[in-house]
Amino acid sequence: MGFSDTLKELLDQGLQVSREIAARAGGKAQDWGSRGLEATKDFAVKAGAKVQELGERGVLMLEIKQLEGQTKKLLGRFGVELYKIFENGVSTVSVDEPEIKAMFSEIGALKEALEKREQELASKKA
Repeated sequence: MGFSDTLKELLDQGLQVSREIAARAGGKAQDWGSRGLEATKDFAVKAGAKVQELGERGVLMLEIKQLEGQTKKLLGRFGVELYKIFENGVSTVSVDEPEIKAMFSEIGALKEALEKREQELASKKA
């Protein structure tokens, strides 16, 4: 075997080793890329779920504030109606009077809705 054959054989061996190293490096890079992609997907799913949860909690908090405001307005109207009745010389008020009965019904419905939203919010915090 001559010098050129030996040199060719060494170059072939070097080429083969280079191919193996490149293949292993490519496999590692692909593995890292797959792991990175999987981690990114996992993070995106978790982040999306958290954003949705925070959004739902925000909506519930807004609804609670609106219901509280509606309740305060209704209680104010209730007080005005009672004042008008008493101003006309009536000393007692019956729950059976249509205006009073309707307001009690509205107050009860608002109270139920408010309690429901507060329970939903409490369950989202847990």
